[in-house]
Amino acid sequence: MPKLILGSASPRRRELLAQIGVVPSGVRPADIDETPLRDELPRPYCMRIAQGKAAALAPAPDEVILCADTTVAVGRRILGKPKDAAEAEAFLRLMSGRRHKVVTCVVVRSPDGLWQRESVTSLKMQQLSDAQIAGYLATNDWQGKAGGYGIQGPAGAFIPWIQGSYTGVVGLPLAETAQLLRHVGVL
Repeated sequence: MPKLILGSASPRRRELLAQIGVVPSGVRPADIDETPLRDELPRPYCMRIAQGKAAALAPAPDEVILCADTTVAVGRRILGKPKDAAEAEAFLRLMSGRRHKVVTCVVVRSPDGLWQRESVTSLKMQQLSDAQIAGYLATNDWQGKAGGYGIQGPAGAFIPWIQGSYTGVVGLPLAETAQLLRHVGVL
């Protein structure tokens, strides 16, 4: 059985893999430029970033690399990880009372090839009050999370409706990931 190398420093992705009984042999985060291209749409952007991470990490003959990227989209607008609390607040205000999508792309690379899957989940965020936004920002839970929120934390109370993959919103769609890992002999 090949060794699985997780191409991400995300503790959430390690926790999600553990849910399906997978413990990576190593963690090797890829360092790539994640700046969206001009007029780039969310789904192609997310796949390009996941593929770029996988391309930046060469697997040894006995390794399989797993990389992923998660992007929040409001219409055609990509909401990445906010650079500060002001940007996180702007993201929350944009999503407040509206539907948005969370796209997570997963790429598995072995010496034999590259395979990929995509998960697109629709969510609705309730109308948020100024106090709710300020309270959430004060938790610092928004840091390092696409769209400025994590559904698995306090902001889960803001999401009354979801259609799609909950684990995809957290950062690694387990159904799609398990399918890829079975294909390459890790599961």
